[in-house]
Amino acid sequence: MNAISIVVGSICILLIAYRLYGTFMAAKVLKLDDSKLTPAHKLEDGQDYVPTNKWVTFGHHFAAIAAAGPLVGPILAAQFGYLPGLLWLLIGAVIGGAVHDIVVLFASMRREGKSLSEVAKEELGPVAGFCTGLAMLFIITITMAGLSLVVLSALERNPWGTFAVGITIPIAMAVGLYHKKTGNLKLATTVGFALIMLAIIFGPNIQGTWFGDLLTLEKSTLALLLPTYAFFAAALPVWLLLAPRDYLSTFMKIGVFVALIIGVFIVNPSVQFPAFTEFINGGGPIIAGPVWPFISITIACGAISGFHAFVGSGTTPKMINRWSDVKGVAFGAMLVECLVAIMALIAAVSLQPGDYFAINSTPEKFATLGMETVHLEKLSEEIGMDLEGRTGGAVTLAVGMTYIFTEIPLFEKLASYFFQFVILFEAVFILTAIDSGTRVARYLIQDFFGDFIKPLKRTDSLLANIFASALACFIWGYLLYSGDISSIWALFGVSNQLMASIGLIVGATVVLKIAEKRWYMLTCLVPLAYLYATVNVAGYWMVKNVYFNAENPGFNVLNGVLSIIMLILGFVIIVTSIKKWIQLWKIPQAILVEQSKREVA
Repeated sequence: MNAISIVVGSICILLIAYRLYGTFMAAKVLKLDDSKLTPAHKLEDGQDYVPTNKWVTFGHHFAAIAAAGPLVGPILAAQFGYLPGLLWLLIGAVIGGAVHDIVVLFASMRREGKSLSEVAKEELGPVAGFCTGLAMLFIITITMAGLSLVVLSALERNPWGTFAVGITIPIAMAVGLYHKKTGNLKLATTVGFALIMLAIIFGPNIQGTWFGDLLTLEKSTLALLLPTYAFFAAALPVWLLLAPRDYLSTFMKIGVFVALIIGVFIVNPSVQFPAFTEFINGGGPIIAGPVWPFISITIACGAISGFHAFVGSGTTPKMINRWSDVKGVAFGAMLVECLVAIMALIAAVSLQPGDYFAINSTPEKFATLGMETVHLEKLSEEIGMDLEGRTGGAVTLAVGMTYIFTEIPLFEKLASYFFQFVILFEAVFILTAIDSGTRVARYLIQDFFGDFIKPLKRTDSLLANIFASALACFIWGYLLYSGDISSIWALFGVSNQLMASIGLIVGATVVLKIAEKRWYMLTCLVPLAYLYATVNVAGYWMVKNVYFNAENPGFNVLNGVLSIIMLILGFVIIVTSIKKWIQLWKIPQAILVEQSKREVA
């Protein structure tokens, strides 16, 4: 098996799915009608509701949904072999993720661009709305911890990488200040990107100096610095740090994956992993559980992701220019993210299995596997850092991509620069999701708890903003400081897929109300049934075998309690939804369709 076969076959499957299934969802199930005004036109205010070109909206939506999940999830899931991850990515993205994203975006637009919790309240009732809001608060918090843990492993004892990532903060702020003052975006972009590239080139010079020693940080220190950074990113004006960092990271995101696809076609690396490894029944050094349900939990983004619901019921529904744009923006962006995840999987399985497991396992655990490294010592020497035991997925992706790039003769001597550039790309990419996600968490805290503590709801209050930002950072910072990748990533996966289940529940309800044929509801119910069962089995397994097991290294009562609370919330929502569906089913379909039209008129 070679990489080109996987890439070409996957692209063909995704294109066919978009053309056929995407068109079916848009034309038959959701009946997208361009004769109707979108919320962007009906409520246009020049600030939040702005009709936007579909390609610009697609770029915004894709940049927002494609965080660390499609990069890290497939790397960790390679433990099971290349085939389980590849199959789940393709099947999950087409049957589950793309459907989830298009129905959530449609449901939000149908309710004037409201958040999923508000949509759930209006479609399913106040109980489901309350539980959805509370679940969203839990899930966004856990997501921040899961994403941050990836950065820790990449920057641990890596002064070059820490310098390159850290310097992007003042660079982004300078870009924001300059653009705010002059309005000259082109010059700000050019200078900002050039400074980031210079930071990577200059990076090796700090190693072995007092400054390099100062930036040689352990995980525990980084685990304190990341929430501190996120606090300022959430509390400061959006134009000063968050927006320019997002903007600059987009260039790296696009460039790196275009380069990787080109590199795969030039080098055509062989897949070194078997289709299935010995760990499909459990007991793996990275993910302890069996291939099911954990393949669908480990690879959250890239196949289906509840995190997308935050975007699909957030900024994107307020930007859609025409209803027909929903297909390309939601269904299309999900399939592109699937391709990104497949490229990350290829980068992992192009490594020798011994090298892969040596990077992603602790030295003590790797010693028990009976494996030998092949190229790891040479790669460590070329890159200029010890690669063993750097768990979390980020380092593995950087090593895999570096391995592919340096097979091209012109680049064979640039391994260290490629590695640090990919580390920078990943870290900035993830930090973008962390600072944006922390700001979203701040909004959720103010909105949810503001009903009980009135001053907290005031978004124009500096004190309220600081308190909510600090609370959000403290909660996910504690999870980050006390967790490891196997426990936190599984917790993130369970919570994220539970959020996707909620999105499909809301989508199924809307489809039942508007569709001409009731069996169209199966487009949501089929992936919902699989995902809900997967979430509950995985959650129960983690609580029993890890979080409440004192003999397990991942023993963590808080994680166990959070898991139980989320599963209970999911159960309440599904029971409430079934009751609602039974009520709706008793109404003749023609009458139900007319009622739904009057609801949103």
